[in-house]
Parts: sequence; C-alpha cells; structure tokens
Amino acid sequence: MPMPLKLISFDLCPFVQRSIITLRYKQAPYEIEYIDLESPPAWFLEISPTGKVPVLEVDGNTHLFESAVINEYVDDITPPSLKPTDPLTLAFNRAWIEFGSGAIIDQYRIMMAETEQDMEDHLASALAGLRRLEGQLGDGPWFNGADFSLVDAAFAPLLMRYRLMNAREPLFEEDEFPRIKAWAEQLLALDAVTGSVPADFPERLSRYLAGKDGYGPERFSHL
Repeated sequence: MPMPLKLISFDLCPFVQRSIITLRYKQAPYEIEYIDLESPPAWFLEISPTGKVPVLEVDGNTHLFESAVINEYVDDITPPSLKPTDPLTLAFNRAWIEFGSGAIIDQYRIMMAETEQDMEDHLASALAGLRRLEGQLGDGPWFNGADFSLVDAAFAPLLMRYRLMNAREPLFEEDEFPRIKAWAEQLLALDAVTGSVPADFPERLSRYLAGKDGYGPERFSHL
C-alpha cells in the first residue's frame, strides 16, 4: 500500500468523516491534519482545486479530492474490497453515494437556515430525500444487505448528525423511517463510526453554530 496517507481535514465536516470512517474500517494507517476552512492556509488552496476538504495526500506528492474518490482509492489499496463486484450494483451504489451528498447539503442548510421559513423549506427537501432512502433500503443490516460497503460509510455522518439534531429539537419522528432508524443504529454502534469524530464532537458543533447568525444556528447551538 502506498504510504504515507495524510488526510487534510476540517474537524466538523461530514465529507471528511466519510473518509475517516473508510480509513478506520479498512484499518489503513493514516495521519490527519486539521485546517480552518474559514481561513485556509495558502498551501491548502494550492493542492485543493475546489478549496474543499477532504484532501488525501499520498506519498507526499499526489493529492486526491472529493470524498467518494478518496474512499474508492483507500478501498482499492486495502483489500478486501467494500465495493460490489457486479458493475450494475457498483454503479447503483455510486449513484446513492451521490444522493447522500445532496442529503448532507440539505441537512447543513437546515442547521444554517436564516429564517424559520428557510428551515421549513430545507426540511421539506430533506424529508423527501429520507422518504426515498427509506423506500430503497431492504432488510439490512447494511445498504447492500449482509455486507458493509462504501455506501454505509457515506451515509453514517448524515445519520449521526440527525440523531444529535433530533435529540435537541425534533425534526421528525425516527419511527417514521424504521429502516433508516435500524440502519443508523447499526452504523452508530461501529467503532469505525464512533471514532471518526472527536470525543467532544457535539460540543464542537454547538460552538461552531453558536458563532453563526440565523434561526437554524440558534436552534441547534446546544446539541
């Protein structure tokens, strides 16, 4: 396996968390370096074409960006694979990972909503997505059935944050989505998931939101 791997990160980013989960689940040795995304260092902007995290530095030379790409690379160099071998199933998984990215954006917009109406609009979009996801899930315990995959790693940050948000200010009844609820319970029991964020993650997220203005930050700044 090419080494070393260094993940350049922001400690609250759900897309970063996707890659940390994959690295931890695959037991791939890695280093992590946190940056302030609101004031990124110049060297970061030189290596990140999008100006976003995560970025994975490989052998100190090559820089990969976009969490889905990083996760597939990590999976490819650390057998056994977390990807389906069937091309159609693999493409289907990739499509749902992309769907999950949109769901994360909806969730962020809820947390950062400027007004109550903004929050209601974003929540409506998020709930429509959750209903589609609920209808896609089977009997579990994982997205593809018996085997954990990159799709599971991709959705874990979303489900972790909804668990925190609902404990503070219920957005929806988890029992409305029984398959998602069961999936979340499986994911949030995994060491690769629980250890993918700092131990004081709820407090860090609360402090971040408390520093923002708007209806959403005020509502969720005490997670």
